[in-house]
Amino acid sequence: MFITYLRRELRRRRKAALVVASGLALGIALVIVVNAVSAGMNRAQGRVLESLYGLGTDMTVTKAATPPEEGGTAQRPRFRFDAGDGDDARQSQDIVMVQGFETLAASTAARVGEQDGVADAVGGLNVRVMKVDGQFERGQFEQEPGDARRGGPAGAVRGGGADFDVDSYTVYGTDVTRQELGPLTSSKITSGRTFTAGETAADVAVVDSAYAQEKELKLGGTLTVSGTEFTVVGIATADSGDAAADVYLPLARAQTLADAKDKITTVYVKAADSQRIASVKETIQKNISGTTVTTSADLAQTVSGSLSTAADLAAGVGRWLSVVVLVAAFLVAGLLTSSAVSRRVREFGTLKALGWKSRRVTGQVAGEALVNGLIGGALGIGVGLAGAWAITAFSPTLTARLGAGGGGGAGGGRMLGAGPGGAGGPVREGASRTLDIALTAPVSLTTIGLAVALAVAGGLVAGGFGGWRASRLRPADSLRRVE
Repeated sequence: MFITYLRRELRRRRKAALVVASGLALGIALVIVVNAVSAGMNRAQGRVLESLYGLGTDMTVTKAATPPEEGGTAQRPRFRFDAGDGDDARQSQDIVMVQGFETLAASTAARVGEQDGVADAVGGLNVRVMKVDGQFERGQFEQEPGDARRGGPAGAVRGGGADFDVDSYTVYGTDVTRQELGPLTSSKITSGRTFTAGETAADVAVVDSAYAQEKELKLGGTLTVSGTEFTVVGIATADSGDAAADVYLPLARAQTLADAKDKITTVYVKAADSQRIASVKETIQKNISGTTVTTSADLAQTVSGSLSTAADLAAGVGRWLSVVVLVAAFLVAGLLTSSAVSRRVREFGTLKALGWKSRRVTGQVAGEALVNGLIGGALGIGVGLAGAWAITAFSPTLTARLGAGGGGGAGGGRMLGAGPGGAGGPVREGASRTLDIALTAPVSLTTIGLAVALAVAGGLVAGGFGGWRASRLRPADSLRRVE
């Protein structure tokens, strides 16, 4: 009886049911789109952070570089070339420098790994190589016409000079026995292989694909650093954005080249529980003095540009807008249902006169409203999925900019640290780093479940309005009124 009556009433009042369902659908669709865009923003920011941190890394431990004393000068690279009387010869020299941070003892990684809440910790060394290559050319003495008659070797030296090429690239020393943490994990080996555990002191290198293309390095070729030839065993491509370094070497070899034996610049940390990252950060800072601990949340605060603006908009204005629209949709649905009840006074009065109790009349109205809510939910999910697909297909590319404004070192000859105090892992040199990120709007099962819950809630709200109105009707009063 209930189902039959429900189906007949919905069919008879199709327009009113469609209006109620459409209002709920609009609010639910907006919630789906806003949640999808917010999830897309989080995913985009995650891709930016992965390109800096490395997959699986929750935080980094570093020590900020000591600023030069007042009146002193910062250490600068110096190149010296020998000059001889022989033929012109080609000159080449590399300077390998620890870059960006103050060095830490290699044992710091083990100490960090022993802290409560730390699942794993591994050290790495950030290095910059500056290479000068070229040659001097001896000038030729040319005697001026008439100088011989004046009895002197007068004349001028013409030609000659120097032609040198300066190249600079970043190197990251990797602990080849534990490659599950660190920047190399944010790249995928697209040619060759990665390091093996037995190559701790081997002259092998993994090269970023962009740098390999620029320098025409091939798999199996060689890269010369400070007179040592390293065989290229793998070429890696960053999963998103730029690679953390141009060249990756075994940690021990990078330490030797940079004259930093048993030294590291960064400890990459994996927390045992993602919910305890803040407490693990406090523990490390307390027990290992003089270090700066930077989490992915700290690093995210340095993200600016259109990605950050869009993320703030989705998180703030978008959610408030969806809440307002939902409240308005629920109120409209409730008022329309209540209005429909007032137009069915005679009908409900007759039903009560035939023996229907107020509870049954209220249930009938609530059931109709609940079905309207479910219809609105189905429409809202469809419209929301279409909106999310349109955003993914046609949205413009967003820009994420990571610079020194967040507290990292910037400019000059420093390797940027994206987090406070210069922490956050190796990043390419420059005043800021810009990444282009394509915005997506993924819709999760949780979002769909939320939409269904909102549809049911909207139906119950509308049914509550109408049911309360219907429960107050008295048969005698209802029958006196004409529908």
